[in-house]
Amino acid sequence: MKVKVFDESHEKDLEDAINDFIEDVKVVDIKYQVALGIFSEEQIYCFSALVMYEENY
Repeated sequence: MKVKVFDESHEKDLEDAINDFIEDVKVVDIKYQVALGIFSEEQIYCFSALVMYEENY
């Protein structure tokens, strides 16, 4: 089993990156997380996921 970490600032970008990656692998599990930070008056979001997978042979 292997893992790959994805980190994007927009939900749609994370979705696209994961969908592109999992086309060629067998997914075991996906863990998803959202973090929110506030800098001055700006809200900063971080969407991340850990994909556990097995390579297809």
